[in-house]
Amino acid sequence: MFLLDAPYVSDFLKKAVSELGQSVLDTPEARRLVGDTGLDFMDIATFTSRLEAGEKVLTNSENALEHVIRCGGESDLARQIDICKDKALFRETVADLHPHYRFMRVPFEDLESFDLSSMPCPFVVKPARGFFSLGVHVVATPDDWPDVVAAIHEERAAMNAEYPEDVVNSAEFIVEQCIDGTEYAIDVFYDEQGDAVITNILHHHFISEDDVSDRLYYTSTAIMKTWLLPFSEYVSAVGHACDFRNFATHIEVRVTADGDIIPIEANPLRFAGWCVADITSHAWGFNPYACYFKSLRPDWDAILDGQEDRVTAMVIGDFVPGADRDRVVSIDYDGFCDLFPTVLEVRKIDYRAYPVFAFVFAQMNETELAELKTAIASDFSRFVVMK
Repeated sequence: MFLLDAPYVSDFLKKAVSELGQSVLDTPEARRLVGDTGLDFMDIATFTSRLEAGEKVLTNSENALEHVIRCGGESDLARQIDICKDKALFRETVADLHPHYRFMRVPFEDLESFDLSSMPCPFVVKPARGFFSLGVHVVATPDDWPDVVAAIHEERAAMNAEYPEDVVNSAEFIVEQCIDGTEYAIDVFYDEQGDAVITNILHHHFISEDDVSDRLYYTSTAIMKTWLLPFSEYVSAVGHACDFRNFATHIEVRVTADGDIIPIEANPLRFAGWCVADITSHAWGFNPYACYFKSLRPDWDAILDGQEDRVTAMVIGDFVPGADRDRVVSIDYDGFCDLFPTVLEVRKIDYRAYPVFAFVFAQMNETELAELKTAIASDFSRFVVMK
């Protein structure tokens, strides 16, 4: 079964749902997003009974989790979701895998009085339940703390207004040590026996040391050949600690200079958000949603054969923080697309509702990737015409 919700449903996902013969929970938001596509909609009673029967569920967005939590009640699926959504609980559940990692819960009302000596700088503070890098702050020195707390106060109302509480709950925060290293995002599902199957690995590129944006993700032959085995072993260990079964998740990790794999978070019942998981089809030619529902394992040796120097990237066209999007007259989409050697797909986003104007999927080689990283180092205001 599928749960489809805001912010975005891609044409690829709509087609996949139809071809897989999967039913979709009938909600006003799902109807609005998919239009007249002939999908099989089911009412809440049918969804609940099928959920209780143990059918697999996948979402495109964590906005839809409230339906599972409400209908699933005390189910094991609800337990698995809660482990992921509560970042502190997730840390506690996998703590035996990372005995030296430091973290703590801090209620919102206790942020101002937080004892900075209890967490050496630099450290990260973020909502215990969060999404899309919302409300994430790096505290480099104790002197930064008052400004960070002030920023969190300003952001709190906006976060809870734009996203449901099940997605972003800014009542409680997690304070945790910084993880220095290279960041990756792993799309993985666990089958009925709890065995992990990776459908893609994305490198999360940051523009600077203090960057926490989601501007650039990419996958490549080199990434898959280097990290498929160690990440498979790691997410298997995570799955055993959390007892994940018939469960899909998007796990973000960092690899330290010593080669240690440290988790950042696990996002439940979905692959990469905003349908960025579709990049798997662009890059490797198979449908990750079909893999999940049919319990298929990608034949990575065959997929990667002859694909040397292949890179598939996704870039988010985001606005300068604080930009007044109501003043936007137009977006230079052609100019934005000129940043890429080969554009595979352009997704124009309603920037009145969200602080992004486009997602672009593109293909290139390693040399062109290095050039792209330079090209996106500055903000994208040059593509935005304001009145």
